[in-house]
Amino acid sequence: MTDLHVVEAKPTDAAALVGVIHAAFGARPPLDPPGTALRETVQTVEDAVRSHGGLLARVDGRAAGAMLLAENHGWLDLRRVSVHPRFQHRGVATAMVGCAEEVAAERGLAGVRLVARAELPATLTFWRHRGYLEAGRDGPNIHLGKRLPVEVTAGSVEDTQEVGRRLAKILRAGDLVLLTGELGAGKTTLTQGIGAGLGVRGQVTSPTFVIARAHPSTVGGPPLVHVDAYRLGGVAELDDLDLDTSVDDAVTVVEWGEGLAEGLAEDRLEVVVSRAVGEESTGEVVGGSTGEREGEPDDEPDDEFGDDAEDERADVRQVRVVPVGRRWLDVAVRDALAGGLAADVRSVPN
Repeated sequence: MTDLHVVEAKPTDAAALVGVIHAAFGARPPLDPPGTALRETVQTVEDAVRSHGGLLARVDGRAAGAMLLAENHGWLDLRRVSVHPRFQHRGVATAMVGCAEEVAAERGLAGVRLVARAELPATLTFWRHRGYLEAGRDGPNIHLGKRLPVEVTAGSVEDTQEVGRRLAKILRAGDLVLLTGELGAGKTTLTQGIGAGLGVRGQVTSPTFVIARAHPSTVGGPPLVHVDAYRLGGVAELDDLDLDTSVDDAVTVVEWGEGLAEGLAEDRLEVVVSRAVGEESTGEVVGGSTGEREGEPDDEPDDEFGDDAEDERADVRQVRVVPVGRRWLDVAVRDALAGGLAADVRSVPN
């Protein structure tokens, strides 16, 4: 069994890091123009580790992977990402990337970036499979990035609604929000905040019994389409709904949309609302001729927070926002949520 460990590098690891970098980059096919990794020395790597850190992977105690880190404009940049040829196809690179994302989250950074060469399609495929998107090109250099998920601890109903209001500030026509969470988690409460932030008409309530509602804007912005995907048989049925607006012209919030509505758009926000640790589920999704969920009352409260309000923890929710697609790579999701919000807002690893 392989003993694989990834640790944050120390300056004293510079020689081991250089050995991996030289072995990995030296084994690549010739590139034009050539890269500069083989110019690294123990001193340059030691200086880089002292400045911003690095990662060292070991397999059975031997240096197997290397990565240098740098912080720029609120992002963690990866440099000299390399796996020694003797240790390829053992999950070394994947393990280092996961650790790098954890480092970025711990440092409170927005995400992770790197530069890859266009002449190395296998390398590009590796990064794309891990959610990294093309941000731009500079000759043969392809700039890739991944914005980290954001997690908010909302301590009250009002905080949960405020999270929705702040999300609304970065939403525009055509945007899709997939909203998931158990019964009573606060999905409709969050959507109420989105509706308030968009300035739409009408009371935003659970769409359980009507499948979908369209709320027109009162301020000249996009309308809000609020959908309950639990009753839909497939993505195509969204286009068949009798709505006054198209999803291309609206902000669409789909509750219970995970696994069903992703096909609506490559770019989306996947939002999960959950009770704080220690809270128990009020029910689960089950089948039935009426489409009701187990434990669902005949007239579900619009705030979804049920009868637990007397418990201090009852209103505490974790809201996890996962940006998906190129649309969100340049949008400062965490900053939008953090500004003035009386709640804990932080980047988290994917």
